[in-house]
Amino acid sequence: MPAEEEGPTAEDLAALLVDLTLARAPGLGAGRLLCIDGPAGSGKTTLAGAVARLATDATVIHTDELLEGWSGLPRLAGTVASVLRPLAEGRASRWTRWDWHASRWAESHPVRPGGLLVLEGVGSWSPAIARWVTALVWVEAPHDVRMRRGIERDGNTFAPYWEQWARDEALVFDRDGTRDHADLVVVTG
Repeated sequence: MPAEEEGPTAEDLAALLVDLTLARAPGLGAGRLLCIDGPAGSGKTTLAGAVARLATDATVIHTDELLEGWSGLPRLAGTVASVLRPLAEGRASRWTRWDWHASRWAESHPVRPGGLLVLEGVGSWSPAIARWVTALVWVEAPHDVRMRRGIERDGNTFAPYWEQWARDEALVFDRDGTRDHADLVVVTG
């Protein structure tokens, strides 16, 4: 029986994404924007971590910190656009973290213009910000793999919301055609 061939590692993909993004002209003012999007539990955070380790000056923002709770996904595109607009104009920006335990907005974080900004998470790309995106990667995995990863990562906190979340993300992805706009599609699992 032939040996199974392993796919590229997160580090290999990160190197490819950093090279692709840096080879393109800045589109977010003087900076570049890499969006890592796809359904929950597909491996986006792992890939963003690998990009951050490789491009140590990169700023990473996780969209799950920009959501106003479990029902916030349909409104995320507007929140993301409001964070990116000042950067596109060459000005500093801020984003505010959602505190999932307290169910309220928490502290704000500054974002400097220029450099590499990695926006990672479900709904990180949308038509509202497409003009500023340097590169978009779509990460996916089979439903059962994603569900297992989500439960392992978030414990039973995520379990009651999984099906509604899956419906919300499907609506967002269908509405925006996210996968169809990707520069690279990565399948994990």
